[in-house]
Amino acid sequence: MISFRRLAGTALVAGVIAGLALSAARQAWVIPLILQAEEIEFLPSLPAARDGQTTPPDDREARAAAAALPREWQPAAGFPRHAWTWTANALTGFGFALLLVAGYGLSGRPVHATRGLLWGLAGFAAASLAPALGLPPALPGAPEADLAARQVWWLAAVAAATGGLALLAFARRPWLRLLGLPLLALPHLIRAPRTAEPLPAALADLAPRFIAATLLTNLGFWLLLGLLSGWMWGRTAQRADPGL
Repeated sequence: MISFRRLAGTALVAGVIAGLALSAARQAWVIPLILQAEEIEFLPSLPAARDGQTTPPDDREARAAAAALPREWQPAAGFPRHAWTWTANALTGFGFALLLVAGYGLSGRPVHATRGLLWGLAGFAAASLAPALGLPPALPGAPEADLAARQVWWLAAVAAATGGLALLAFARRPWLRLLGLPLLALPHLIRAPRTAEPLPAALADLAPRFIAATLLTNLGFWLLLGLLSGWMWGRTAQRADPGL
């Protein structure tokens, strides 16, 4: 029987550490791109005096007009925004760690740091890579399809990837393992909801960099989460049963 104290303790420590590491990585590589996109999104297009081009981003009049535009609520710039982001990532890390550690217990197999890395890689494939193949991470201001439709497809992609990987890894019968492959592909055969509206030219250079930075930081998060949780899970198993 899985000890709740062991499960929660492993998930809390590994999840918070991985979540804070994710925050640091995003602070360095992802958030600067988001801030650039937000500036483009809220910067009104004002005609230039001479060549008919839009006003450059450093124009004071344009910045003042952008500041006056109504926006949805968001934390104030600086410390409040960073604090909310770091807290949210730590809680997200804890939640994903709970799922990962519950998987360790349900698998019935010994788990250590190396095997934890494999679990972390599977977590990245299911929760980040699989949905990103149909719905890549999008910058503020990028055109997107209906939110509800995107959420349903994202959940379906994560569920299908999780189920497909579980069948490939743990199913004892060969025909069940074979079912894992079409299950992995199913959401992508249906296709994700996308909009026909083109990406604004101002975001064309930022979008590929944002997708790459988001996926790479998520990969680092999942690998660290798997490494820490697998190591802690193996250590606590040895304390409970020194013969392991």
